[in-house]
Amino acid sequence: MYDVIVIGGGAAGLGGAVALARSRRSVLVVDAGEPRNAPASGVHNYLGREGMNPLELLALGREELAGYGGEVVFGRVTDASAASGGEALFRVVLEDGSSVEARRLLIATGLRDELPAVDGLIERWGKDVIHCPYCHGYEHRDQAIGVLASNPMVMHQALMFRQLSDDVVVFQHTAPAIGADALSQLSALGVRVVDGEVTGVVSGEDGVAGVRLAGGEVIARQVLVVAPRFSARTEGLKGLGLEVAEQEAEGFVLGSSLVADPTGKTSVPGVWAAGNIVSMSAQVMVSAGQGLMAGAQINFDLIQEDTRQAVISR
Repeated sequence: MYDVIVIGGGAAGLGGAVALARSRRSVLVVDAGEPRNAPASGVHNYLGREGMNPLELLALGREELAGYGGEVVFGRVTDASAASGGEALFRVVLEDGSSVEARRLLIATGLRDELPAVDGLIERWGKDVIHCPYCHGYEHRDQAIGVLASNPMVMHQALMFRQLSDDVVVFQHTAPAIGADALSQLSALGVRVVDGEVTGVVSGEDGVAGVRLAGGEVIARQVLVVAPRFSARTEGLKGLGLEVAEQEAEGFVLGSSLVADPTGKTSVPGVWAAGNIVSMSAQVMVSAGQGLMAGAQINFDLIQEDTRQAVISR
């Protein structure tokens, strides 16, 4: 049995696990090995680690955790629920049928990017089909950028990427019609709006070469900005009874998040959460910080319980 089981081995999970292990807590990280940012070539806006390959960053995190006595097991959680008794509050079952128990849980499974239904997006995702100017924008500065309008975030994305390039085109695609005020802003900034649905991304030798419209026309672009639906990864966690809420903007559902307070504490006693599963916009550095905060909160919660038990025992 462990003091804490961390479900999810990304920046948030490892950040929390290291904090707990440094506080001399027994910690097990269960890592499915599917980091959301795996397609990206580098992590950005991470102080001191700028441009590092995301998989290398996680490998270093696992080494740091091991140095403090923390453990990592690669596998998928198929069930997590309240334990039957004893000191443990929770029982976690892995896909190989084994189970482990813990006094507390930290959920850091992240979210899933559900891309618009356009041919060719998945193949270029995280490379030159992107969504976040802070994650990838600088690397595509001064290139021919297209923005695929599929939800009300189109104006936000168009203005952000216009900061990085003078050549930005918005593809109306399936989004509601852009209002007159927004069109005026785009026009003033030299951003062209193209009507019609986008059916595919055209790839060339060096990546994205253009965007194909339903009528067959191909408009040359080097980068395509999209707005995925962000869905909280809660597979295998249903038994905990965690609260999940839809996140909306202008009446459009952008995705779902696990509900937690600013410290990561959920509505289920003994369970904390950190990273993209509770904060859709959190980048790697922010997720790691949220993991650290949640780990510290869990540690103090255990300190309080240990102290109560010591008083009772005496």
